[in-house]
Amino acid sequence: MYINSMLEENKNYYIEKWLLLVTFLVAFMIFIGGLTRLTDSGLSITEWDLISGILPPLTLNQWENAFALYKKIPEYQILNSSMSLEEFKVIYWWEYVHRLLGRIIGLVYIIPLLYFTFKRNLKTNYLLSLYLIFLLICIQGFIGWYMVTSGLTERTDVSHYRLSLHLTLAFFIFILLFWNYLKIKIYDKYNNFSKLPFFLPNFFLIFILLQISIGALVSGLNAGEIYQSWPLMNDTYFPDDSNIKDMFLPNVFENPSLVQFIHRNLAYLIFIFFFVLMICVFKSTKLAYLKNTMMILFAALFLQVFLGVLTILSGAQIVLASLHQIGSIFLITTSVILVYKNSKIN
Repeated sequence: MYINSMLEENKNYYIEKWLLLVTFLVAFMIFIGGLTRLTDSGLSITEWDLISGILPPLTLNQWENAFALYKKIPEYQILNSSMSLEEFKVIYWWEYVHRLLGRIIGLVYIIPLLYFTFKRNLKTNYLLSLYLIFLLICIQGFIGWYMVTSGLTERTDVSHYRLSLHLTLAFFIFILLFWNYLKIKIYDKYNNFSKLPFFLPNFFLIFILLQISIGALVSGLNAGEIYQSWPLMNDTYFPDDSNIKDMFLPNVFENPSLVQFIHRNLAYLIFIFFFVLMICVFKSTKLAYLKNTMMILFAALFLQVFLGVLTILSGAQIVLASLHQIGSIFLITTSVILVYKNSKIN
């Protein structure tokens, strides 16, 4: 019995470390993807070659061919017609690293998964969950290319809707990976503890994910570069270039000012919701096991709001905007931990 227990622990140890590695790689991918967007590098590679695209241009002739393809799209013709080959190489490398990392994640995920499947190291319900994640990783690759195609013909940028879908799915994959890691790491440790009512942490996590999706719309519309003031938008609470009734139009998410307004105010609502959670936790002795998590979550949330304000005031300066995106990863991570601890079903 003792030997069987040790063997089971060894299996779980390797599976746990594998999931943690892939979770980290996805987080790094989100970071690199954010920089790719902030440096306007996403359209530098105009073809999707799953196999041959593994290698970057290695000769001057190959670089010139890649640059010639870029010169055919509206982004170059309208915005970057004076760009040199050396300047093109900078944006090319950002997009290349982003795509290469996507391939690496796929391989680092599927090869160990097949091994663990063959060795029967995982229960059926775990396997279904893990293969679903692999399917989503594959879909994410297609969505990434679907996003890029939106900027190759008539637009000078990718569709902000497709950008939001791409980022939201990346975070959803991150959540699923981290959730499965927690299932193996701490299993049912918190099953017998009292829980927050009405699945409140679950709703909090959903609001954070929604805020990230809207943040991608802000980025895609360059909405962070307008209204560089806080707490007011210039001298008013509501953007002065829009009307309240515009909030109820079908194209509300195509108006940069309104998208920034929504992003700001959803942040306020999330902060209020968080304090409701915190009051519930700190008023109940039965929820004392959640206090440390809530304090860490408060730090992550406060930092994220602070970075968001600085990003607005700076006009979406690249370093601050990138830190703001990194902050969203920490915020999601801590939120998932809270949801996991509050979940009866592990």
